[in-house]
Amino acid sequence: MKKYKIVLLSGDGIGPEISDVSKKVLKELSKNHNFDIEIIEKLFGGIAYEKYGTPSPDETIDQCKKSDAVLLACVGDIKYDSLARELRPESGLLKLRSALNLFANIRPVKVRKSLLDASTLKKEIVEHVDLIVVRELIGGIYFGKPRGHITNTKIPKAFNTMVYDSAEIERITEIAIKIANQRNKKICSVDKSNVLEVSQLWRDTVLNITSKDKNISLSNIYVDNAAMQLVRDPGQFDVILTSNLFGDILSDLAAMLTGSIGMLPSASLNNNGPGVFEPVHGSAPDIAGKNIANPIAMLLSASMMLKIGLNEEEAAENLETAIDKVLSKGFRTADIADGSSEVLSCSEIGDKIMDEI
Repeated sequence: MKKYKIVLLSGDGIGPEISDVSKKVLKELSKNHNFDIEIIEKLFGGIAYEKYGTPSPDETIDQCKKSDAVLLACVGDIKYDSLARELRPESGLLKLRSALNLFANIRPVKVRKSLLDASTLKKEIVEHVDLIVVRELIGGIYFGKPRGHITNTKIPKAFNTMVYDSAEIERITEIAIKIANQRNKKICSVDKSNVLEVSQLWRDTVLNITSKDKNISLSNIYVDNAAMQLVRDPGQFDVILTSNLFGDILSDLAAMLTGSIGMLPSASLNNNGPGVFEPVHGSAPDIAGKNIANPIAMLLSASMMLKIGLNEEEAAENLETAIDKVLSKGFRTADIADGSSEVLSCSEIGDKIMDEI
């Protein structure tokens, strides 16, 4: 029997609630598909800061490095916004990504047929949406130096540096090519090369790497136009390749095509070692503890973990099929409810999915 060790980071806000559902589902899947999964829970985010004075304790990071995969719920709360930047939960995320060298963030955006009416866009606009955002994750303006505040002047200033080298762009482009070759062989690279030198390097490097694969069809688009096109005609996109900052914004925009950001998973990967699998949504502290959160994005993240991180494709397929069956029967959490659906709590919809596994 295959044995896997995963680290579960429940984090903050609704994290513990959606994590409880995921734990139960993973245990059930492991029984049904004949593998053993050890779930090691560690503190991370605001809850870790409250106990250890840091959002990313060394013990947590070390355990993640030793695991087969990391399943992360969500971190953050407005009450931590007054902390020094390095102590905020979001800084813990940056440390985790850097420590595990997670340079590639993969965000699939697919509209499920049972949720076509949940999108705020017209049905005919979103019904064929099936795209993947490939975002460079540990470079660009979020990590660039120098950065800081200048306060000893009459007018306070702050600055950040957007920087990429060609090697960073090459390796994320190779990930996009690999994914595109498994799909429709189309890559749309997003940049702002008309005004940013770093984007010109991005465009030149992407063109150089993709030109070596004659199967790949490459197009380029400025980030502002990409945002507009995602709303106007999202079906035109297959694989979107972009930098850290632009990918952060565009992937959240694309998430809403599906009707709720609570429906989308993501994977953060490197070339070797454990990946981190997490829902796209935030910690939603305003509904924490009310048992009304949508656990499906985390369950779909668990599915990505099973498929990509553990190579348990049958279990992943079982989970996604179960989710689709529950949705097709009209069961919903409040965020994706329509007038004809039966609204269930976080734990209740988890139980329905368990019944279908």
